[in-house]
Parts: sequence; structure tokens; C-alpha cells
Amino acid sequence: METLKALFRDYFGAEAASCEKLAASGGYRTYFRLKAADGRSAIGTIGTVAEENRAFLTIARHFASKELNVPRVLKVSEDGMKYLQADLGDVSLYSAIAEGRKTGDYSAAERDLLEKTVAYLPKLQFEGGEGLDFSVCYPQSSFDRRNILFDLNYFKYDYLKLTGVPFDEIALQDDFERLADDLLAADCPAGFMYRDFQGRNVMLCDGQPWFIDFQGGRRGPVCYDLASFVWQASAHYPAALREDLVNAYVKAARPYADLDNDTFRATLRLFVLFRTLQVLGAYGFRGYIEKKGYFIASVPYALANVASIIDDGYRARYPQLCGVLDALSQSVRLDESSVEDGRLTVEVTSFSFRQGVPADKSGNGGGYVFDCRSLANPGRYEPYKKFNGLDANVIEFLEKDGGILVFLEQVKTLVFPHIDKFIERGFTHMMVSFGCTGGQHRSVYSAQHFAEAVAAAYDVNVIVRHTAINVTKRLK
Repeated sequence: METLKALFRDYFGAEAASCEKLAASGGYRTYFRLKAADGRSAIGTIGTVAEENRAFLTIARHFASKELNVPRVLKVSEDGMKYLQADLGDVSLYSAIAEGRKTGDYSAAERDLLEKTVAYLPKLQFEGGEGLDFSVCYPQSSFDRRNILFDLNYFKYDYLKLTGVPFDEIALQDDFERLADDLLAADCPAGFMYRDFQGRNVMLCDGQPWFIDFQGGRRGPVCYDLASFVWQASAHYPAALREDLVNAYVKAARPYADLDNDTFRATLRLFVLFRTLQVLGAYGFRGYIEKKGYFIASVPYALANVASIIDDGYRARYPQLCGVLDALSQSVRLDESSVEDGRLTVEVTSFSFRQGVPADKSGNGGGYVFDCRSLANPGRYEPYKKFNGLDANVIEFLEKDGGILVFLEQVKTLVFPHIDKFIERGFTHMMVSFGCTGGQHRSVYSAQHFAEAVAAAYDVNVIVRHTAINVTKRLK
């Protein structure tokens, strides 16, 4: 931190009046916004891998020499592990299209931003790749067979094996080998392959796209980046919009490469398959292993993407792989629990203490757990045993007694200020759980009514889960 402040002072000739840590990305670098009292600012980065830092700095300086839309490097520490970049602001393409991503109905303004972004991509790939010393790229200089098999095994070990879906490992490896052969033989021009070309890595300045976090780039087929962007799992673009984006890319790429439309699109489909497998591996690692639940929320969309491009030809060429993907698609469905719009999600759960307290898959530690067993229990009386806390007769019993109403007011008094703080600090997940003996009456009533109160009071996502009666609803 002190090194970043010293770099800021050396570059601007002024002290950093503030140094704000920015939200973490998928990697392990740490970012800060440093500001002087007069408003001048820069983004400070602390890296963890010297080779990765060197790759970013070299690529960034090369791109800047080509006057491409990337942040200028302002100052670098002597050891190369910390550096300052120009501050591109807070508006990413990902945040700018949040409404379209939420509803699936992208406005004309959102479509324009997306088309501008894909139309700029060939400039990065071809002009940026020209004269670049690819030997500095990390972890490798070019897209090759080892790269392909590494990513396919990432899918197998960090996602597929964790799901428990059975498969023939030898047959799957045979499919991997055939897929690697086909990717390497594909008719696709080579250039700078961004590797992680997606909405969070595009910043908007004066309505134009600027590009960040390209330190994983290398020389490779340009189809990969287009597949990454247009088939990004969480975006779930409509088919017509995808077609428009591919058309915008092809038009912008034609000055750089002679693209045959049919051949290019067939090759693009192959890279959509490959890229989606790599993404599932990343989601598995970040979600199942590192316990970052928001990555798991995108899995159903990724599986839907790959299902849409599998045809009879792929089934004949990669039979085990397609069978595995079919099984995965059947085991995971899009439902009310898939939320990824940047707002706080309050997940309210009812459960039975006999089954244990529900796990918090977001990785945030579990939140509040309230014990409802001191309240009057309708489950002790025969007329109510076959009903649950969503049924009118159980609701009447509990509200007539009145204890549960006082209880929920006390819960709101405790939790609502916590929600206020989470919204203020930009947190994305809170879990509130209610347990009783059987998880059927008191906890269900409490969870449902508390979730409804949150939905009425706040502009947040609200999910209510009743584990003992197998009901999940998204209220907002």
C-alpha cells in the first residue's frame, strides 16, 4: 500500500488523499483507487506473480504505442510487482447492460454498446498483435495443444468430477484428443487472443469501450475471443442479438482478414464448445472449491449455451463428451435461484434442525440463524400435521397465538440495519435461516413472512427456500 502511495506521489507530485480498495476480480491481483485532494486519480495494482505483471505491462505499453483503447501505465515499482494505471472510471460494460442481462430484453442503447465493443475487438487482435513480443505472454506465448488439453482437463477435474455425473474417462479422453485436433486444424486467423474477453473487462469512457485485464493474452485464433464474448454465460443474449454481434465482428475484421462467412461460423461454433468447457472448469473451481457461490449461479446458462450448439455432427464426433453435457444439462436447471445482477441477494431459508443448518454456498459464512422452537407448535396437533406454514389454517393458528408476530418484529429490528449496511458496502449476498423441529410449520411461516417483508422494504433480490417441503421461490 505504501509503495502505491509513493508511486502516486512521484507521478502526480501530490499525496494520495484517499486509497480505496476496489472489488476483487476473478484473479488474485488487488486493485485500489488513489485520489489526490484536487481529484486527480489512478488505479493502483498489486500483483502476485512477477511474470504475469511483466506480461501485462509489456502488452499495455505495446497497445498504447498503437494508440489502442487501453489504460496507460503511469508508474511501476522497482520490483515490477506494483504499478499505477490511468483511471478509466467506474462504468463497466457489464454494469451498463445490467438491465438487459436481468430481463433478456436488451435496449437499443445496450445493443449499441455491445456492437461497438465487438467491432473494436479486431483492432485489438490484429493491430495489437502486430509487432508484439509474444514471448513475454504468461503463462505461455501461444495457443497450442497443451493449452487445449489443459483447459479440457480443467473442465474434467474442477467441474465434471465434482458434479458426480458418471462418465467413461478413456472415451472422454479420446473425445478431448479429437477436439484438440479439430481446434488446431480450424480455419481461423491468428492474432492477439485476449483470453478473457468479457463485459467486466470493458470500461466505458465517453460512450466508447476501453479494455483492461488482458494479462492472460497470447497469440491464438481470433474466434476464441468472439466466442467468449457473445456466448458469455451470464449474459444469455437472445439469438438475434448474437447474430448481430457476430455480423458486427465479421464486418470489422474484414479489413484485416479474408473471412469466408460459412467457414468462419462453423469454426466459431467449435470454439464456443471449447470455451464453454473451459468456463465450466473455472466455475467449478471458483464455486465448488473456493466456495464463491455466484460462479455456480452461471453454470445453468453455460450449459444452455453449449446445448444450443451441439448437433448430430458433434454427437458423432465427440459421443462421450456430448453424452456428459446432456447429463449435466438435465441435472442443472435454470430457476429462481440463479441471480447475478450486482444487487444484494437476501436468501431466506427454512429448515429442520434434525437435518442440520443449511450451508451457505456463497462462501460468506452463513449469516443469521434463528431458532423458532420456542414458539407455539401447530405440528403437535393432528389437524395441522399434514399442512405447512404456507397453508391458511397453520397461518391462522400461529397468528392467533401471536408469539410469532412479536418474534418476527424482533428479527426485523436486528436484521434490517444489517441489510442497510450490506447495501451501503456493496455486498452481494446475505443468508437468513429459520429452523424448527420438523422444518414444516413455524420455520416456514417465519421465513416466508420475513422474506416478504424484505421484498417490500428493499430494492434487492429475495429468494426464499423451504428445504423440508422442497419449495423455492424468487420473490423479487
